[in-house]
Amino acid sequence: MADKARKSILVALGVLWLAPVYLMLANAAKTNDQYGVVSVWQAVGVSGLLENMAAAWDRGDISEGIASTALYSIVSPLLAVLVGAAAGFAIVALRLRHGFAWFVLIFSSTVFPLQMILMPLFIGYVEVGLYDTRIGMILIYAVISVPFSAFVMRNFFSGIARQVFEAAVVDGASSWRIFFRIYLPMSTSALAAIFILQATFIWNDLLLGLTLTQSSDTRPVMTALSALQSTYGGSTMPTVLAGGLIVSIPTVVLFLLTQRAFTRGLALGQF
Repeated sequence: MADKARKSILVALGVLWLAPVYLMLANAAKTNDQYGVVSVWQAVGVSGLLENMAAAWDRGDISEGIASTALYSIVSPLLAVLVGAAAGFAIVALRLRHGFAWFVLIFSSTVFPLQMILMPLFIGYVEVGLYDTRIGMILIYAVISVPFSAFVMRNFFSGIARQVFEAAVVDGASSWRIFFRIYLPMSTSALAAIFILQATFIWNDLLLGLTLTQSSDTRPVMTALSALQSTYGGSTMPTVLAGGLIVSIPTVVLFLLTQRAFTRGLALGQF
C-alpha cells in the first residue's frame, strides 16, 4: 500500500513538472496567427516549430550566446572544482591551522544575496577593464562557484581514511603529488556532480549577464534570450518560446549523459 502511494505521488509530481514543458512545446509550435486564438493547452502540431526556432536563432544572437555560455560553463566550473578541491584537501588532509575558520570564511560568501554586490562589482569591473569581457565572466562565475565546491569536497575528503595520506607521506610523496595522484582520482564522482551543478547554474544565469556584459559576442545565452522579448527585440511569444527550447536542450543533454555520475556524486559527496 505504501509503495502504491509513493508511486502515485511520484507520478503526480512528474506530471506537475512536465506541465510547463508541455506548454512550452505546444505554444512554441504555433504560428503567429494561432497564438492567442487557440488555447495555450491545445497542441496544433509542429508546423511552426522549426520556423520559430530558426527565427529565434537568427534574430536573438542566440548562436553567439550559446558559444559564450558554453565557454563559461566549462572553464569556470573546472576552475572552481580545482580550487574547491584544493581548499578541502588543505583543510582536511594537510590539517591547515585554523582550518575550520578558513572553511567558514570561504563558505560565508554564500550568506549574502548576489544582488547586494552587483553595484560594487559593476564599478570594479569597469575600473579594471573586465566589464564586457569573457575573461571577466569566467572569473566571476568561477569565484561564486568555489564556496559550494569547497563545501562538498571538504565533506568528501573527511570520509577518506587518514591512513591513506600518512602512507603516501611515508612513501615519500609530496603534498601536490598526493593531491593530484591520490585524492583527486578518488573523488571523480563528487567532482563530476559539482561540475554538473555549477555548469547548469552558469548556463541558466541571467542576472550577471545583464549586469556585466553588453556586446552580443560576450553576453550569455540567457541574456540574449531575454533580448528577444524586449522592446527592441520585437519577437512574438512563439519565437521566444522556441528560443527557450533551444537554450534548454544543452542542459538536458548534459544531465542525461552524466546522470549516473551525478547520482553517484550526490551520494558520495554527502550533500
